[in-house]
Amino acid sequence: MLTQILKRYLRPYRTQVYLILLMLLIQAIASLYLPNLNADLINNGVAKGNVGYIWHIGEIMLASSALVMGASVWLAYLAARVSMAFGRDLRGAVFSAVEGFSARELNKFGAPSLITRNTNDVQQVQLVLFMGFTMMIGAPITGIGAIIMAVRSNVKLSGILLVVLPIMSLLIMLLLRRIVPAFRIMQIKIDRINLVLREQISGVRVIRAFVKTAQEEDRFGEASTDLMQTQLRVTRTFAVMFPSLTLILNLSSVAVIWFGGKLVAGGHLQVGNLTAFSSYIMLILSSVMMAIFMTLQIPRAAACAERIQEVLDTESSVVETLNPKNPIERKGFLEFEDVEFRYPGAEHPILSGVTFTARPGEFTAIIGSTGSGKSTLLNLIPRFIDVTGGVVKLDGIDVRDQSLESLWSEIGLVPQRAFLFGGTVGQNLRYGKADATDEELWSALDVAQGSDFISELPDKLESRVAQGGTNFSGGQRQRLSIARALVKKPQILIFDDSFSALDYTTDSKLRTALHTVMGHTTMIVVAQRVSTILQADQIVVLDQGRVAGIGTHVELMESSETYREIVLSQLSPEEAAS
Repeated sequence: MLTQILKRYLRPYRTQVYLILLMLLIQAIASLYLPNLNADLINNGVAKGNVGYIWHIGEIMLASSALVMGASVWLAYLAARVSMAFGRDLRGAVFSAVEGFSARELNKFGAPSLITRNTNDVQQVQLVLFMGFTMMIGAPITGIGAIIMAVRSNVKLSGILLVVLPIMSLLIMLLLRRIVPAFRIMQIKIDRINLVLREQISGVRVIRAFVKTAQEEDRFGEASTDLMQTQLRVTRTFAVMFPSLTLILNLSSVAVIWFGGKLVAGGHLQVGNLTAFSSYIMLILSSVMMAIFMTLQIPRAAACAERIQEVLDTESSVVETLNPKNPIERKGFLEFEDVEFRYPGAEHPILSGVTFTARPGEFTAIIGSTGSGKSTLLNLIPRFIDVTGGVVKLDGIDVRDQSLESLWSEIGLVPQRAFLFGGTVGQNLRYGKADATDEELWSALDVAQGSDFISELPDKLESRVAQGGTNFSGGQRQRLSIARALVKKPQILIFDDSFSALDYTTDSKLRTALHTVMGHTTMIVVAQRVSTILQADQIVVLDQGRVAGIGTHVELMESSETYREIVLSQLSPEEAAS
C-alpha cells in the first residue's frame, strides 16, 4: 500500500525526485572520496613532511567538503518541498474521497477515524518520505560504496564486517517482529482517543448536567493510558535497540584499531590506510543504523498507508452517472414509486413499498413515530443515499440518472440539526447563492423570522458566526439555516424536522410567511409536532417504513388509525377537529 501511494502521488514530482537522487549520488561520492584523500594526506604529506602536497590535498578536501555541504542543503530543500507537496496532494485526495461518500460510507468509517486518517496518518507517510529522501536512499548508496572502498583498502580487516553485519541483521529482525504489530495497534488506539475526545467536547453540557465529569475523565484516562502502554512498548524496544547498535559500532571501531594496529606494527598497513578504513567502517555502520531507523519507521507508515488506501479505495454507494439526463424544465415534480431502502446485510428494510407524489406549489408533510424512516426517506431525494428498490423521480427522470450537481442545485435542504459555518452571517446565507444581494438576504431572513435578532447585532449581516454557530441559540441557528435555504430559491424545499427548535408563535409566523412566498416550490416537511402540518396539502404517514396513510388532516383523522393516535397524543379532540 505504501509503495502504491508513493508511486501514484510522487508522479508529478519526478523531476525533483531525479534531482534528489543526483544530490544523494554527489553526496555519497564526495563522502567516500574524503577518507581516501585523508589517507593520501597522512601517507604522502604528513609522513614525508611534504608541505606543498599537504596544501594541495587540503584544498581538494575543502572543495569536497563544500560540495557535500552544498549537496546536503539542496537535498534537504528538495526533499522538504517534495514531501510537503506530496502530503498536500494526498490530504486533498482523501478529503475529495470523503466528500464523495454517502451516509453509508461515512457511518462505516466514523468521523474520528476519518479525521485521524487525513491528519496523523498522512503526516506519518509524509515524514517517512522526507526521511527516506534524506536518509534511506542515501544509506545503501553510501554503505555499499564504503564496503567496496574498505575491501579495496584492506581485505584482512574487511573480515570484521563478516562478523558485525550478521549480528546487526539478526538484531533488526528481532526488533521488527516486536515493533510492527505495535504500530498497527497504535493507530487504532489513536482513533479511540479521538472518538472519546469528540464525544466529550460535543456532549460537555450533558456531562456537566449529569455530574459525570469524573467518570468521563476516567474514560479518557483509560483510552490515553491504553495508548501510552502501547507507545511505551515501542519506546522500550527503541531504548534497547540504539544502545545495542551503538555498542556494536564502538566494538567494531575497537576491533579495527586493534587488528589494524597490529598490521601497521608489522608493516603490512600504512597509518593513513588504517585511518581511511576506520572512516569506511564508520560510514558502513552509520548507513546500517540509518537504514535500521528508517526500517523501524516504515512499518508505522505502512500501517497508516493501508488505512489511507482503504479510504481511497472505498467507492461511494452513490455513483455519478456517466450519461446524465436532465429534464428540459425544472418544476420540482417529485415521485416515489414502490421505494425500498435497506442497509447491507440488514434483515429488514428501513423503507418498503413507499409510493406518493409531491407536486409543485403544494405542502407535503411526512409524519410518523421515531424510527419510522422519515429522515431516510428525505435523504433519498438529494441522493445522500440511493434506493435499493423502486425509483425516486424528479420531473419524470430517475434521480440516479441525473447529474448530482444539477440535482443538488434544485434542492434547498434545512437539516434536522442546524449547522452554521465559521465566518459572517452574510457568508452563511450566501452559501447556496454566492451572488445574492443584501436585499435578498434580508428578504429570506424576514420569511425565516430571523431579521429581528440579526438587525439588533452591531454589524448585522457582517456579524461573526462561531464555528458551528455556537454563539447563537438553537432557535436562532435554525432560523438562519432556513433563511440560507430560502436564499437559494430552489424548486424543492426540504425541512427535516426543522421547526422543532422554534416556539409555537415563531413556528406559526414562519409557516404563514412560507406559504406567501412558496409559489411553485415543492415543499416537503418532516415533523414531529402535529400543529406544524395541520394545514398541509398532503400528509404522508409512515409506520415502520411503510405508508400507513396519505391525505389531508381531516381525511386521515377518519381513515388512518396511526395518524389519529399521533394527533391525539399531542392535541385534544377539540384542537384536532378544529
